[in-house]
Amino acid sequence: MSDPIDLYFWPTPNGWKVSIALEEFGLPYEVHLVNIGAGDQFKPEFLAISPNNRMPAIVDPDGPDGAPIAIFESGAILQYLARKTGRFCGATERERIAVDQWLMWQMGGLGPMAGQAHHFLKYAPAMDPPNDLPYAKDRYRNEVARLYGVLDRQLANNRYVAGDFYSIADMSVWGWASLWEGQQQTLDDKPHMARWLAEVGARPGVVAGRALHADRRGDLAQAKDAHDRLFRGKD
Repeated sequence: MSDPIDLYFWPTPNGWKVSIALEEFGLPYEVHLVNIGAGDQFKPEFLAISPNNRMPAIVDPDGPDGAPIAIFESGAILQYLARKTGRFCGATERERIAVDQWLMWQMGGLGPMAGQAHHFLKYAPAMDPPNDLPYAKDRYRNEVARLYGVLDRQLANNRYVAGDFYSIADMSVWGWASLWEGQQQTLDDKPHMARWLAEVGARPGVVAGRALHADRRGDLAQAKDAHDRLFRGKD
């Protein structure tokens, strides 16, 4: 068996993308917790791996040409693991294009918009001083609703996000979409998304990846000592 991949991780939707992927790919890995509430993301040893001070990141000791490689950005990690294993990335060029475009949709759309919805709906009102901003709440709540409408329409004609095959696109979307309640969304008018959430959420790899250090998921909205590190970029 090859040496384990080092996973730099905290149990968030972005972290889950890679923990789920490693479970689905069946690759051995070793977890290194990056406590974002405590400011671990600013430590020099982590910045050497992830210069944007964001997790997840990985170090694969068996990288290209057998040399170790460090990779940051969850989408890039998913694409790397898919190429490395030849799995979950589509069997044809058309399928690979579909996977890439839905992965980019998550990275450039759903992730950032859902993240902002979480921030303004949950975290900002709990800050000191409170920042309860109706315009921002409506802006991001509505944009997430629009994006989930796009996803529901895609899933009306496809079993999975990129087609009738499970892929890294599903792994990238599921973690954020599974938190729809915290984004103040409804599934009443999104039956296809609801069906997909349940099916993907029951996969053993998803269950295991989502459960990884789940006990560390505290309520950061109430952890006021962490707000400067999380939201003001102060270590």
